[in-house]
Amino acid sequence: MTSWNSWLESERARREAEALERRLQSTEHPAEPIAYRGGKRLVNLSSNNYLGLAGHPALIEAAARGAAAGASAGSSRLVVGNDPATAALEEKIAAFKGAEAALVVGSGYLANVGAIAALCGRDTAIFLDRLDHASIVDGARLSGAELNRYRHRDLDQLEELLAKSGATRKLIVTDTVFSMDGDTAPLRELVELKDRHGALLLADDAHGGGVFGPHGEGYAHELDLADRVDLTVGTFSKAFGVYGAYVSADRTLIDHLVSTCRTLIYSTALPPAVIAAIDTSLDLVAAADDRRRDLHAKSEHFRARLTELGFDTGASTTQIVPALVGSSERALELARALEERGVLAVAIRPPTVPAGAERIRFSLMATHEDADLESALEALAGVV
Repeated sequence: MTSWNSWLESERARREAEALERRLQSTEHPAEPIAYRGGKRLVNLSSNNYLGLAGHPALIEAAARGAAAGASAGSSRLVVGNDPATAALEEKIAAFKGAEAALVVGSGYLANVGAIAALCGRDTAIFLDRLDHASIVDGARLSGAELNRYRHRDLDQLEELLAKSGATRKLIVTDTVFSMDGDTAPLRELVELKDRHGALLLADDAHGGGVFGPHGEGYAHELDLADRVDLTVGTFSKAFGVYGAYVSADRTLIDHLVSTCRTLIYSTALPPAVIAAIDTSLDLVAAADDRRRDLHAKSEHFRARLTELGFDTGASTTQIVPALVGSSERALELARALEERGVLAVAIRPPTVPAGAERIRFSLMATHEDADLESALEALAGVV
């Protein structure tokens, strides 16, 4: 163990010197607008509970009903873990998304890694936005496919890469809402490019699902492009307030994933309590027009106030609002200062964002009280 201990200590020292060491911190009520650390009340601007549904009584009641069937699914879905409630949920998700079929998996990370690796191989070229989520990058690397990464939202470079590639099959993968920047993919242009070059398009709608669309169906529905996106990956752990994820697509693609997606095949199915809560959350999201309207209004106001205070919020147009500060040390200093003033907003540092793009990432919720958001903005003004 001597060589291992030496390496581990040197790595820890390096992270400390570069302000990149992470530590787990206990947080009470982490999905609510007000959280607590060490008994201190904090305006929570770090949760992905965008519509404020995680604590909804109907979800809690549904989870309790589901738990009565047992605490575990008992096995992988391809063994005996595919109970009737899960199969019925997939039909409901497919109808919600306007797709032929859907497949429920354990998490958004597992969905992206499993689906991309199952679809792609050495005869495939994958094209990723530079700011796509880590799970997308990991799935592409695991697949063994030719990997091409284009500059963020740079359609000209993407088209050059598509034209140059001699791969038999081509897959374009993009986030719809980019999780650290809060801007959106040029989805209309992406579907045109994928059609022109005979590619498939996979859209990760983790931060768009529930928030966009006439009934929360997602960002492609917001733009009336749902029938032109070949696969959608979405999570139930953000706006839906639960856990788990799905892939929606035509029946042929979903059937392929059932037989080849390793993160499905070799994972125990989601427990009954989670399946029941997801089923109820779909109904709540579809009826959450008021919450969506409030979320967008609060996000727009918060972003405008940050800009007035002199913060660079990048190209954000959504409920995710970054304040770019330019170094890990500054980001940590600002996060600490805000916490002292009653605001919970986490410093985002490499490797999550590139060096020089460090930031505080604010996430708004529909259920934030206006007075609490104003107190957070006053704290930011005090720090400035």
